[in-house]
Amino acid sequence: MNPDSDTVRDYLVALQARIVGAVAQKDGGTFVTDTWQKGPEDLLQGTGITQILENGHVFERAGCGFSHVRGPRLPPSATQHRPELAGAPFQAMGVSLVFHPRNPYVPTVHMNIRMISATPANGQTVAWFGGGMDLTPYYGFNEDAVDFHTVCRDALNPFGVKLYPRFKSWCDDYFCVKHRNEQRGIGGIFFDDFSELGFEDSFAMLRSVGDAFLLAYMPLVERREHMVYGERERAHQLYRRGRYVEFNLVWDRGTHFGLQSGGRTESILLSMPPLVSWSYQHLPEPGTPEHALTHEFLVRREWLA
Repeated sequence: MNPDSDTVRDYLVALQARIVGAVAQKDGGTFVTDTWQKGPEDLLQGTGITQILENGHVFERAGCGFSHVRGPRLPPSATQHRPELAGAPFQAMGVSLVFHPRNPYVPTVHMNIRMISATPANGQTVAWFGGGMDLTPYYGFNEDAVDFHTVCRDALNPFGVKLYPRFKSWCDDYFCVKHRNEQRGIGGIFFDDFSELGFEDSFAMLRSVGDAFLLAYMPLVERREHMVYGERERAHQLYRRGRYVEFNLVWDRGTHFGLQSGGRTESILLSMPPLVSWSYQHLPEPGTPEHALTHEFLVRREWLA
């Protein structure tokens, strides 16, 4: 079946509205909505909706963006596994979000789902999907990790029971801060260049992942948002946020794709936390919750074993 980009776009716009509405209700704050358009003088042409909440009661920064862009040639970050499409005209659309909570006991979360299609010289449009969600805690709780991974698994199982183990491993491989040899968080699911179920079923799987996000994350927010914290926990949170920034700028393909293709910088970097710190001597003492994070949670584990 030929890719139905209008149907995909309608779903993504509605998903963004649904997620932003739920987060605004939880926080009590208001998202600023920035509708943007690029072209025709730009390398990249398209439209988008960036929505962001800053300095909220629950979320220090919560960004959720929709974008639909077109370009004359796919950038290198999108063709490393599809060299036959190098230089082909393309369109890409997706929803991407990162929520940075105020309370250090509430984990940061990332979710992205997208479709990219390209039309090579033979005129036959090719489409594929990508995305997933992953959790980055600052303090580790086994039940949170298990619950998050359970929702991820249940979203994928209707499309094949082998998908969750495969996408879980893919997420661990991808969200690794390689220059520090540590995981960014406790993982989740990640997939890219996915079209093996055909357009209809691959899109259905994408919708299942998108629809599962609020169920995976919001119960964790409600469970942890009222935990008491002090300067020690806050300092640890800001230090760990530094790892998040390092990954996004050095390793993230989505960031590279947006910048290489001439995308809108403010929207591409909405994932950045509002405050962050680096410390040369931040070495948590053994036996502390901060030490447990890096030695028990930020390691590859089969949470549903």
